Amino acid sequence: MSERVVLCYGDSNTFGWVRAAEGRLERAKRWPGVLAAELGPGWHVIEEGLSGRTTVFDDPLEPDRNGRTYLAPCLASHEPVDLVVLFLGTNDLKARFGVNASDIAAGAGVLVTIALESLAGPGMTPPRVLVLGLPRLGRLSELAEMFSGAEEKAARLPEHLRAVVAALGADFLDLGESLAYNDADGIHLDASGHRTVGEAVAGAVRALFP
Repeated sequence: MSERVVLCYGDSNTFGWVRAAEGRLERAKRWPGVLAAELGPGWHVIEEGLSGRTTVFDDPLEPDRNGRTYLAPCLASHEPVDLVVLFLGTNDLKARFGVNASDIAAGAGVLVTIALESLAGPGMTPPRVLVLGLPRLGRLSELAEMFSGAEEKAARLPEHLRAVVAALGADFLDLGESLAYNDADGIHLDASGHRTVGEAVAGAVRALFP
């Protein structure tokens, strides 16, 4: 059997930014690295994380962060891709975007559709898509103004995401059921959180590819 490919497409939590450490976790400790170690030989895990990346929204303060614009070329450059793991939506909660939970879920749905229509899977088939529901927000502290109103939107997001993902025929893993972002800034994973995500995604991947 040929090597299976997993593309992890996300934001700073896929990049591995850790506020408490003021920097980036080493590769093996970032959740895609944990995933790769958990899956072992026969799997190639591609880490594609960009700090500030949104689902489909242009950021007036941070250009080139719209996840829609890069997903298709990213898939094309790595095909064949067996599985796309989408871990986005945290930045969409920023007050400056003025969007609600339904809008954020719809944005994720746009990315799911791009992936499925790309035919970037083996033999020009659609890759499978796994959407990760966000961990629960931690204490926002100095980011409270930037993320004003985020708590209410985040609380409603899982139900909307689940519905959108199911309607499109993709798979959903709600990280918020068992994990919260670190209280150092409320929106990032710590090293322990990265391990939890990597292990959880590995379990989902094994179920999708028995």
